[in-house]
Amino acid sequence: MKAETNLWFFEENNFVNIFCPQKIVELDHPVEQGTYHKGDHIYTIGEPSEYVYIIQQGRVKIGMYSDEGKEIVKTILGPGEVFGEMALTGEENHRDFAMALDSETRVCAMTLDDMRNRMADNQDLSMNIFKMVGKRIQKLERRIELLISKDARTRVIEFLRDMAREKGRKVGFETLIPNHFKHQDIASLTGTSRQTVTTILNELKEKNIINFDRRKILIRDLELLK
Repeated sequence: MKAETNLWFFEENNFVNIFCPQKIVELDHPVEQGTYHKGDHIYTIGEPSEYVYIIQQGRVKIGMYSDEGKEIVKTILGPGEVFGEMALTGEENHRDFAMALDSETRVCAMTLDDMRNRMADNQDLSMNIFKMVGKRIQKLERRIELLISKDARTRVIEFLRDMAREKGRKVGFETLIPNHFKHQDIASLTGTSRQTVTTILNELKEKNIINFDRRKILIRDLELLK
């Protein structure tokens, strides 16, 4: 990575608070920090899985390619989230790629040995890491089910409902969700087109079921979002 001496869903655990560079003083190797521009690869398919990464700023797309060469987006992650974690399960080489989505994306990289030592000393951290891996696998399975069995409108609505459950904050009967996704991101994660996502969101907005801007999505009533 570029050193400087940091499911279609944003996960619930903010690991920067656990092992951000400012707090790590007892590691065998210094935590590497890198800044990436939009479109830069943090790692590519086939590279050795030697680090676990934590996002400090910006967004990172995790994806792979089909046999026909079509890009498949597995998830988009934001600040405080971990990726490259499959190295902890024995993955020797990356089976997906990680790409920066924003003009200034900052990540930390911790070696596998340091990460394992950190987990051995912190049972809560170890439990949260493996819980996160399990949840991501469940989300991918659910996403595949939706892609196979549901139409585009249902997939987009289920995406919103899942975001509300995982990241939403209740404000009376309404649910406020921090919005880190562009319409193209939602399209990639739900197997639809950007135009379709925009049409569905605008339809829901016109019906006063949701409201949204670049920073947030407000769901008026989850029971009406169907």
